[in-house]
Amino acid sequence: MRLDWEMLDRRARCGDHAGVARLLLHASEADRLAFGKAVEAGIKGADPNVWWRSDTNPAPGYALAVIGTAPTAAKAATLLMRRELRAMWRMIPVDWFLAVASARELDWLGDLGARLSRRLPTRNNWDNGEWAFTTSVMRAGGAEPPVTEGIVHGWLLSLLRPYGDRGQKRPPLNVRMREDPYLDLLLPAVFEMDGLGADVTHSSWGEPEGPPSPAHHFPAAVVSLVAEGRLERKDILTSVVDRLVRGDKPNALRPFVLLHDELAPTVDEIAGHALDYARMLAEGAGPVAALSQRALRTLDDAGRLDLETLLDTSATALLRKEKTLVKAQISGLEKVARREPGRAGEVFETIAVAFGHPALDIQERALTVIGKQVPRLGPELLARLADAAQVLTGDLPARAAELFGVAAPVAGSTGVPSLPPPAGPAPMPPPVATAAELAEEVVALLHEQSGVRWERVLAALVTLHARDGRGALATALRPVMERYPAWFSESRWNSGSPFVCLATAIRMVIDAPRHDSTHQRLHSAVRVAWQEGRRGGVNSKLSDRPEGVLALRAAEVAVHLNGSMMPMLVATPTRVNGSLDPAVLLERLSRAEAEGWQPWPFDLEQALLRLPRTPVPAEVTAGAGALTSAAGRQFAQWLASGGLPDPVSEPFTQFGDRTANGSYTWDAPVARRLAARLRPSRDGGLRLERQLLTLEPLKYPVYLPDDFKGAEEVLAMVLPHHREVAAAWALGEVASTADQDQKGPGRLLPLLADGTGPIGRALVTALAYTFGAKHEPDRAAAVDAFLTLAAAEGPTVTATEGPTPTAGSSATFAGSVGAVLGDLCSDGTVKLSRVVPGLTDAHRAGASAAVWELLTAALPELLAAKPRSLPDLLELATQVAVTIGARGEIPGLAAEAARPGSSRLAQEAKRLRSLLTP
Repeated sequence: MRLDWEMLDRRARCGDHAGVARLLLHASEADRLAFGKAVEAGIKGADPNVWWRSDTNPAPGYALAVIGTAPTAAKAATLLMRRELRAMWRMIPVDWFLAVASARELDWLGDLGARLSRRLPTRNNWDNGEWAFTTSVMRAGGAEPPVTEGIVHGWLLSLLRPYGDRGQKRPPLNVRMREDPYLDLLLPAVFEMDGLGADVTHSSWGEPEGPPSPAHHFPAAVVSLVAEGRLERKDILTSVVDRLVRGDKPNALRPFVLLHDELAPTVDEIAGHALDYARMLAEGAGPVAALSQRALRTLDDAGRLDLETLLDTSATALLRKEKTLVKAQISGLEKVARREPGRAGEVFETIAVAFGHPALDIQERALTVIGKQVPRLGPELLARLADAAQVLTGDLPARAAELFGVAAPVAGSTGVPSLPPPAGPAPMPPPVATAAELAEEVVALLHEQSGVRWERVLAALVTLHARDGRGALATALRPVMERYPAWFSESRWNSGSPFVCLATAIRMVIDAPRHDSTHQRLHSAVRVAWQEGRRGGVNSKLSDRPEGVLALRAAEVAVHLNGSMMPMLVATPTRVNGSLDPAVLLERLSRAEAEGWQPWPFDLEQALLRLPRTPVPAEVTAGAGALTSAAGRQFAQWLASGGLPDPVSEPFTQFGDRTANGSYTWDAPVARRLAARLRPSRDGGLRLERQLLTLEPLKYPVYLPDDFKGAEEVLAMVLPHHREVAAAWALGEVASTADQDQKGPGRLLPLLADGTGPIGRALVTALAYTFGAKHEPDRAAAVDAFLTLAAAEGPTVTATEGPTPTAGSSATFAGSVGAVLGDLCSDGTVKLSRVVPGLTDAHRAGASAAVWELLTAALPELLAAKPRSLPDLLELATQVAVTIGARGEIPGLAAEAARPGSSRLAQEAKRLRSLLTP
């Protein structure tokens, strides 16, 4: 039968695998080899639309054609590893595949399997049948699988799967492992390769609940095979210990920790790995360190642990963050001191290492243990312990001084820590100088959007167009437009994007006479914005949010670029936070007046919105008053009126929408979210300002809001001296870092801290939420912003109603953040456990006074609600109070300290109470 591509392709698309195989089987080898080029061309030229349709997917049939016609293993592997075929290996009919290969009597089938095995995935957590396909090919070719990460990963997933391809229950895991032909070859690599333990953790799908058994539990199955002699116990234990010593991610180590416990090493076995266990205790992850601590204690109880090894290991272990483990280590060392009184001094000096632990209760435990033995310690040892106690914090230095007979330190004697004044935002980078540099900046902007880069690109497009003409710009920018068409082509999803507006401006440069439909729509949007002061709605697809100002300015460039040879933009900031020096704007407007050109309307309005709030130098005011152009007169009037009036910022609470069963709906997904409402206090005379200063939050919280994702710098630079406005617009997105665990919006906070303007409820609420964000980069951003604001001169929160707040009240900047934190953490809207580390970092960075204001405002409500981690917050309060020498009462603290009991909450309340009211 003559081979024909159209016939084979038709059968492949119909899913007739047997028909494809028969075509190949009935042909001669010469015809099959001659047909190979047609197969290659057909696969490469296949319609992309058919690959992903389950009813017409030709991949399995094409794979049969490859094995039936390829001249070499390399050629077959190249075609089978094409993306379209590679994704469908699991669907290839292995029986027909091998039948065709057998008919051809291929001697390179094993080589093909080895080549394919190199492309097995190493990180997916689902057995897609790829391992079965590749190993079937290798087995048929008489080849053993190479021990690669992909091979071991696929083998392990296939082995652990409790159900077969058709849903039938497979034999118990220990039976599957015992009968597996690759067990001895591949099992050692499970212990050696990083990350493979996660496959065991993730492969529990479909397994019954209940206690582990060899039928469904990898550690128990391995131990079962060890017990029956199929696996060597010494080798398995050594592999487990080596894996735990090397470390890995917690979920990847978990099965090896369980396997170690299942093996239950004897004292002799532990002694053979004593140094490994010591290293685990000092460096291992929490569960691994706990395991090693138990093993070393067993060895010590048997009298077989060298004391030097124990002391050296403890010196590191006593500073670990796991407090339960550290307390157990201190207790163990106390027993050793009693057992070996001749070396008790060395033991107590080791325990004194815990004086440097960040937790007060650990420091106190170590001090208490040593304090019991002080009467029996020599003067030289006491002197060394007194020196070690100098790192104690909170109320413990005074207790240590009394124990060791030295002078007690005076609280606050070193003065209240202070922060250096903020350095302020950096100057803008130099302007783009050439068309080639502009092209590079545009490409960089596509990969990482930033406000600074946007300003440089817009400014350069206008300046270079006026200076160099269209030729140089067209030569440099045309390749960029052709390389990134998706970014620059308008669609229903991006019609209001600043990138589309920028693309239209660039097209106006490249093809000057051209005025396409996008250009016409932007022309309409600019006209609507000028006539009605509106973005969005009828005849305008630009965003009505603050970032829409950037799109409007880019649209303005696109609309006017070829209509007037504008030499420059006047709104380009002089600082990276968006601020514009009034003297620089005066210089630009003076040039415009001298050269006879007027800045574009929204370019001028953005320039005015970027002027700082500080008093303008008299010479600038005088210079502005001397200008006679329309733009110059507007500039002078703006300075005389004091700039943009502060809007009214009011708190607004959104409550989640519940379904009939009491759960929250997907589009109103949290119980409560704090938002802010904005409204103008009076008209400042600009067309941009009404939409910028008007915000009415939705009734319900929004699910995973992302209006400003990636554009935080753009948002902050629109109104750099009215940071409360930007905070109000982004508050829902910032709140989602804490109540929906989003990542990234916290980067806005340091940008706002670098701006100026009153700190209102929106900004302090944003800070409170970000202190409780799930992800560390967001929490770090909150700390950075807090330090910047705390270092500024007396930042206070503006009151929207009532009298001006007094210093030291909860209406000060830090106090207001604390009041909001107390509110959010009291009902679990924000997790207090996430907040404490950031506040601790701020205290250690020198913002102790601001942190104390925050804590004293937050604690009354938290003491009433008693959320988890409240003891940690009280401990931090004690450390801060000692640092600044604080005294006084905190509402609710006395009642909590008076409660009977020895809980940690009671202990920390008593500690703080005794410090504040000695």
